[in-house]
Amino acid sequence: MGRQWGPAMRAAEQAGCVVSASRAGQPEAGSWSCSGVILSRRPGLVLCHGGIFTPFLRAGSGALTAAGAAFLPGDSCGDDLRLHVQWGPTAASPAGRAERGRTGLCTPHCAGLEPSPPARPRGRPLRPPRPAELLLLLSCPAFRAHFARLFGGEAAEQWHFANAAPDDEVSEDEEEDQLRALGWFALLRVRPGHGEEAEERGPAVAVAPLGAVPKGAPLLACGSPFGAFCPDIFLNTLSRGVLSNSAGPLLLTDARCLPGTEGGGVFAARPAGALVALVAAPLCWKAREWVGLTLLCAAAPLLRAARAALGRLHPGATALAALLPPEMGAPWGLPLRDPGPPWATAAVLVECSTVWGSGVAVAPRLVVTCRHVAPREATRVLVRSTTPKSAMIWGHVVFATQETSPYDIAVVNLDEDLDGIPMPVPAEHFHEGEAVSVVGFGVFGQTCGPSVTTGILSAVVQVDDTPVMLQTTCAVHGGSSGGPLFSTGSGELLGIVASNTRDNNTGATYPHLNFSIPITVLQPALQKYSQTGDLGGLRELDRATEPVRVVWRLQRPLAEALRSKL
Repeated sequence: MGRQWGPAMRAAEQAGCVVSASRAGQPEAGSWSCSGVILSRRPGLVLCHGGIFTPFLRAGSGALTAAGAAFLPGDSCGDDLRLHVQWGPTAASPAGRAERGRTGLCTPHCAGLEPSPPARPRGRPLRPPRPAELLLLLSCPAFRAHFARLFGGEAAEQWHFANAAPDDEVSEDEEEDQLRALGWFALLRVRPGHGEEAEERGPAVAVAPLGAVPKGAPLLACGSPFGAFCPDIFLNTLSRGVLSNSAGPLLLTDARCLPGTEGGGVFAARPAGALVALVAAPLCWKAREWVGLTLLCAAAPLLRAARAALGRLHPGATALAALLPPEMGAPWGLPLRDPGPPWATAAVLVECSTVWGSGVAVAPRLVVTCRHVAPREATRVLVRSTTPKSAMIWGHVVFATQETSPYDIAVVNLDEDLDGIPMPVPAEHFHEGEAVSVVGFGVFGQTCGPSVTTGILSAVVQVDDTPVMLQTTCAVHGGSSGGPLFSTGSGELLGIVASNTRDNNTGATYPHLNFSIPITVLQPALQKYSQTGDLGGLRELDRATEPVRVVWRLQRPLAEALRSKL
């Protein structure tokens, strides 16, 4: 994954584990499992998701939403609860050193396959499952408050956080239990095993303070898809992404996580290997469409809540609370505040009557967006910038392409300068496979500012050796129209987001397949207008050649215009 990921990968591998819960003497009842983070190895302390405990709550899942409920003692679950924690070897242990030098495929014992002929095990070495006890269930009140603000009220009917697709068969009671437990986590104590080796101590987990990681910062999620199923294959599976957005301790990442990774740790590349958050919900759906983002709860406030709860529930647990990892700070000697990528500040919110979308400032008084966001020339438009400071400036549409044009573009002239925003540098060349980022106001609008999603430039479509369309794998959502596409490495402006894709037969929308208008198509005309006020170059966008129109139709002959969800 590259040198910058080394510390994060090591931290994730050392801290990752899987937690399973079952009923004593009732194997037929099945088990529930999730991912977790090892906070301390002596004594063994683990933080995992609280959702697997809802079937065991004496008072039912309603106890999690009772007024003022911030934590529950371990005995809030029935006496028949049995917990086990499993992890891989530490790098310091003999098994861990052997694993680091091992190559070859694993033998999936859980799948019932027998190696033939018998040979030495080639699967990932695992520690035997260790019994554990539940110390407490806890939540982060600030996380729950922001969750209610963003996803509650009228928006609640649109959002879906169950660990299954909206069309999958999940009972209303199960879905209600999952929603109630979404912001809850559990602190466990692992019982020591016989003959425990000194190497099992392992390194301490470093915790990033809340707000130390900016939007767009690279993250590494570590969890076990499908929980305790096939841990020799799935334990501590890694997924890379960025911090897409945040509202207090409620974070979003475009790292792709699957059911079973709830409770898994999310680590930063900078501060190197620091624990940033735990996975709260791996799959987010809006209006029955997959959003492609993972919901996180910041680790620092969770651990603060754990210390406070331990002090109230266990008067003699001061020593136990002291073993919870501290937040990184001055003693670590590391810079914690990072302003984030400067190019992200060029993204603005564009409001035209009741319609809103994204845009990008290309000059102090010039914003580019999509025609379907601001469709009529001379229309008054309100532009909002959020960074480095919040500002609202009125402007008017000076140009919008015709509906028959393949290029969905509008240009807004502002009444005042956008101060403090570095203007992006337009790219002159495109490189397929390069890392790219989309910045836009999809998903939340102006509530949390713009979101950042990452991917690669998967295709540069050309007509007569001239780029006319860019395709990326970034997650793009409704409200991202008109937003900028940047090169993650250079920060250059590559294009303007125009559309994601929808299957006209099924109605399914694909956020990770989207199209942008290359900035090279627009830049000469924008430069001419900025210097002379002449719209002639922009008017040429309405006279695109038929081959360009064919490209943007996505099909030939034209049966139906491209349906954008944005």
